[in-house]
Parts: sequence; C-alpha cells; structure tokens
Amino acid sequence: MKKATIALLTGLTLPSPLLASTLLTDPDILFGSETNPGTFTFYLENDLFADTDQQYTNGIRFSWTSPDLTSYLDDKSLPVWVRRYNRYITAPLGLYDDTPRNQDEIVRNLVISLGQLMFTPQDNKRTTVDTDDRPYAGWLYLGMGYHLKHDQRMDSAIMNIGMVGPASMAQEAQNLVHDLRGIEKFEGWDNQLNNELGVQIVYERKYRTPVKRVKGALEYDVIWHGGASLGNVATYVNAGGEFRLGWFLPDDFGTSSLRPGGNNSAPGSQDLRTLATTGYSREQNFGLHGFIAFDGRWVIRDIFLDGNTFSDSHSVNKRNFVADLSIGASMLIDDWKVSYARVFRSQEFDTQDETHSFGSISASYSF
Repeated sequence: MKKATIALLTGLTLPSPLLASTLLTDPDILFGSETNPGTFTFYLENDLFADTDQQYTNGIRFSWTSPDLTSYLDDKSLPVWVRRYNRYITAPLGLYDDTPRNQDEIVRNLVISLGQLMFTPQDNKRTTVDTDDRPYAGWLYLGMGYHLKHDQRMDSAIMNIGMVGPASMAQEAQNLVHDLRGIEKFEGWDNQLNNELGVQIVYERKYRTPVKRVKGALEYDVIWHGGASLGNVATYVNAGGEFRLGWFLPDDFGTSSLRPGGNNSAPGSQDLRTLATTGYSREQNFGLHGFIAFDGRWVIRDIFLDGNTFSDSHSVNKRNFVADLSIGASMLIDDWKVSYARVFRSQEFDTQDETHSFGSISASYSF
C-alpha cells in the first residue's frame, strides 16, 4: 500500500514517465541550476499543544517556495520539470497572464508542498463506530501553488491532489509518533474512511494595508483575505483577516495555519523593509511581532465529516459555518522566520461536545 501511494503521488506530479527517468541522470532538472533555491518551510500542527488528542489531531507540511519569478514558464530559477508542468496547467486554465513585466510591478512565486492531515474521534479505546463522533480519516497530498503579488495584494491559486483513507498512511504515522512518545494508540483505525482520490482547487486573495508607525520601529498592519475551495475533499467559501503589531514587520502576507490557501511568501530579500521606507537599516535584520488572525468558512463539503464521496462510510452532520481564531507571535532573524500560534476552532458537527484547540508551528529558511 505504501509503495502504491508513493507511486500514485509521484505520477500525479510529474508530467511524463520519461521525465521521471531523466531526474535520475540530471539533478539540475529537479533542483534548478540557480544559486538561489528559494525558501523551505516546515509546518506542524498538533492538539497535544492544547493537551488533547482528538478531532483534527495532527497536520504536517513541507513546502518549497520559489524565488521571485519573471515568468512561470521561462524563468531559469525554476527546475526544468516545473516549467514543463506549468505549461500544462497555467496555459489551459488561464491562471495568470505570464507575460514578463517589470519586477517592481508584479512578482510571481511558485509553491510545491507535501502534506498529511489526520482526524480521530475522542474515544481512543473504542473499536466500533461511534455514530456521535467524527470518522477516523487521513489525507496525504501533493500541492502546487501559484502566487501573484502586486503592491499590497497577493492572489493564490492552489491545486492539492492525494489520497484519503488507508493509503494516506495516517494510522502508521500516528502509531509511530505514539510509540516514540509512549502514548496510548487509537484502536479504531479499522473504521477510517475508504481509499479515495482527493482533489482540491483553492483560490484566495489577500490584501495588506499600508504599515502604520506607532513609535520608533513599533508598527502595525492588517491583512485581509477571501477565497473559495472546490473539490471532493473540501468545498467552501472563506474570509478573514490578521492584525500584526511589532518591530520591523516583514513584507509578507502574514502567518497562516495549514489551511489551504494559507501559504504566504516566506522571508527573503524584501521582507525586512529598508532605510528608504522605514528609516531603519536592513543591517539589523531582525523582526518580532505578535498577531491575531480570524478565518470563517461556509462549508458545503468536508470529506472528513461527510464521509466518502463514492462509497458508503461513517459520517456526521456537519455545521456549515466554522471559524478559527489564532493568537501567536513571529520572529525573524537573518533568513529565518519562526512562528507559533494557538488556534481555537468552533464546533464542526452537531454532536461535537466542545470547541477544539491546537498549536501551530512554522519555520522558514530562505537561501
């Protein structure tokens, strides 16, 4: 099953078998030939930070964000296979006008992600289905995201493809971590959702208000967002915002949890504003701020609550409106950005006893 899952995800990402064989003989095709490989980000969300072990219990994602691009199709800083893949995606779907423009006018970034989510009911000892609690479920996916930034605005289009069910290897991942930490295992994974190919297409727009100075280097801004998701994994519309207050705010679009569409530009050459805009030199290369963020979603489809799309499985009556409130802090040192947030989520289904909470950590490094 593990080999089949890896093979499927690889096949979904690479445009042709010939390209897969070429990667073994020419590593530049995979990693690119430029000296700047971009930014790598690690995300981890877990409810053990809130002293629970249920509901949305763990999320993990590894992401690579490209350097600023002049084109999705011809920029040499992109690996060859990515440029070939983009010709299949951006042109037929018309995601963006890829005509090269002045870098001061428009900036493009591409994000490639590998992630896994897992969900469990409250009772870890029960081996039969609890009709009043959510299904066991996991999702292992690959994602390709396109960012288009202009002044204070960023548009994102993201496609996630992967497997829901045993092929997601969520049970194996949770058992491994619980073994390492000496935590009791969940006994009901035999009741998890059936294997199903999951597809999700997400669009989101963010708008950042101009930074306002409070005193000295202390400043604040607000980042608004709105978007939608379409697919058998999740279909919804969402909107929200983030308020940031601190010293030397980064020139990015906020600190997001693992929600689709939440990928933001990570620290880079333009993230700490320079003398011309702040009166402070970038040589300080340090920033610290706190944030409060809100995201509300009107949910039409959630496979992790509604159950499988094409086969019978356990399900619960979901609530259509779900909201997240995040409170946290971010620190930038040189090319690192590290963030932590506590996320509070409203009840997601009718028979859920209480709201849910979890911790969200992210760490980014720009080369």
